[in-house]
Amino acid sequence: MTAAALPDLSPVLPEIVLAVGAMALLMIGVFRGPKSTDFISWLSCALLAVVALFVWGYQIPPATAFDGLFAVNAFTTFVKTLILLGSILAIIMSRTYMRNEGIERFEFPVLIVLATLGMLMMVSANDLIALYIGLELQSLSLYVIAAIRRDSTRSTEAGLKYFVLGALSSGMLLYGASLIYGFTGTTHFSVLASLVASGTPSLGLIFGIAFLSAGLAFKVSAVPFHMWTPDVYEGAPTPVTAFFAVAPKIAAFGLFVQATVTAFPGLSHQWGQIIVFLSIMSMVLGAVAAIAQTNIKRLMAYSSIGHVGYALIGLAAGTQEGIQGVLIYLSIYLAMNVGTFVCILSMRRKGGMVEEIADLAGLARTRPKMALALAIFMFSLAGIPPLAGFFGKWYIFLAAIHAHLYALAVIGVIASVIGAFYYLRIIKLMYFDEPAEPFEPLGDRLMSGLMFVAAAVVALFFIYPGPLVATASFAAAALFPG
Repeated sequence: MTAAALPDLSPVLPEIVLAVGAMALLMIGVFRGPKSTDFISWLSCALLAVVALFVWGYQIPPATAFDGLFAVNAFTTFVKTLILLGSILAIIMSRTYMRNEGIERFEFPVLIVLATLGMLMMVSANDLIALYIGLELQSLSLYVIAAIRRDSTRSTEAGLKYFVLGALSSGMLLYGASLIYGFTGTTHFSVLASLVASGTPSLGLIFGIAFLSAGLAFKVSAVPFHMWTPDVYEGAPTPVTAFFAVAPKIAAFGLFVQATVTAFPGLSHQWGQIIVFLSIMSMVLGAVAAIAQTNIKRLMAYSSIGHVGYALIGLAAGTQEGIQGVLIYLSIYLAMNVGTFVCILSMRRKGGMVEEIADLAGLARTRPKMALALAIFMFSLAGIPPLAGFFGKWYIFLAAIHAHLYALAVIGVIASVIGAFYYLRIIKLMYFDEPAEPFEPLGDRLMSGLMFVAAAVVALFFIYPGPLVATASFAAAALFPG
């Protein structure tokens, strides 16, 4: 075989580096034993950072690999950067917790790296088969991560629930993909886009898109496919919950956007109705169901469901402005959730971790800096100006109004007002209730610094939002070449 006949693998180079690095990390961990967990964690962070440099260095120009099954452009570069950042922060947040709880396992950071590999692959998927391969590579790692604490009934139950319901969603997604292939004769996104643009879609194709959307809705935990989220968030170890709340959700959103806007641009009216339904149901349930929660991790689960509904508004608009809004929202969502989960990981007493919302009572008097940071995150999640969360919703609602989705925007604003109640309740507990037993000092300067940086990003975003808005606009434009 001549050199000219060799395929160009430069677009997939970051994924190759990540796969080879994951195998190397696994071998190092096997030979060094359980005591290598901290070393493997830092190596994993370094590997993910190097891959992020490869993503920016090789993937900004549009390119494809494997006969068009794998595509890279400015959109995939943006989403992959958020995924890699989320994975790095999840590994950093896990270190102190795993050490304190006596569950140090070198497999944990390696599994996060492998899950990240699946996320990068599925974001670049340009074909239904490639989509499924990336999705399952991610999911198989996540099933194990959810049950990483083998001696805990709650963690094992969380992993089992996620596995069973994940298998169900994969079946729905595969059935939708088979219907799409049966009625079009192709699984390639660009070919599908040409076919649906040239004629009236068949009823079978519409059903296929509905089943495909249902499978993807499970991955982003949109209602009515959200049933796994509260139990898994509560049962899994807190660093695992933090990881689930950021990187996999961002990756699933990237895939959702690719599978609708790229593959079926001519059917935006049809799949748009599905997205509108998912968005309304998620916003309403996320706003109402969280009010009755007493466990802060379950509250964050319902909060994430609500925020999925807000992000879906941008996808429902089906416009470049809408996708730009989704990317801005996901970026801000990452900062808010990382900061919040650092605070949750700081809720520790002599008896171990505590997770009840009532344990935050009087925090402003016992840990004023932590209370201030958590108050910033709660106000931002509620969408209070001038914090970053307000601007995330602003761009989403603006896109909906410009797409004439007035009712959806109004429902979003009402749900946001209702949802503000349980965020403000936490602030009231911290600043106005009698102090509960104080938490132990965090004892990790890196975590304290992470909390400070996240709070600063959320609080000061309004001063200079231009770079994020411009980058998100450039990324969204890659999906609308016309």
